[in-house]
Amino acid sequence: MSQSHDPDISHLRREYGRGALLESDVSGDPIVQFEKWFTEAEASGMLEPNAMTVATADATGKPSARTMLLKGVDSRGFVFYTNYDSRKGRELEANPRAALLFFWPALERQVRVEGTIAKTSRQESEEYFHSRPRLSQIGAWVSSPQSGVIASRKEIESRVVEMLARFMIGRIPVPEYWRGYRLTPTTIEFWQGRPRRLHDRIVYERLSDQGWKIVRLQP
Repeated sequence: MSQSHDPDISHLRREYGRGALLESDVSGDPIVQFEKWFTEAEASGMLEPNAMTVATADATGKPSARTMLLKGVDSRGFVFYTNYDSRKGRELEANPRAALLFFWPALERQVRVEGTIAKTSRQESEEYFHSRPRLSQIGAWVSSPQSGVIASRKEIESRVVEMLARFMIGRIPVPEYWRGYRLTPTTIEFWQGRPRRLHDRIVYERLSDQGWKIVRLQP
């Protein structure tokens, strides 16, 4: 009888040393600092620098996380779009707080964002929806209810054929269950890998007057 062997992963590590993050180097505005780092991540040539882990929790506190794509960021916060009937949609309805994690290994950096969630306006959601490729718009109609159980892949393919026929001509309407969310940050942490695991961690904490306090954390 063959025996399975657990992979030995305890030795997997690398030494970081590409950069540093000092208080004198960061912007007083965490969104400005994020945009600077995001531009550098794009310039590095890495695949999908806007990929982020979105962590949510239901009303009982049970957590869940998944990878999504950031679709907008400005002084109001971080925007992503999804199916409101999905698991994350239901969790955000019950507990409108979330955390985002951006990991950019090529730059030995990560950014953690925590904050409150609100739905984007219908106009904002529709503008983004109609900027997507037509087949992606079709996909929003096909994959509902998102996270629901299906019998096989064939069911999805049949739905694609059905929706292509339904929306053969003209503008595809936005599904009522498909919209955006905006996370308004209360805390943003910038992490830069450093040698000997003595990493730099600079955190912005939102103050009640809408300003920000900047602190350094232990690695």
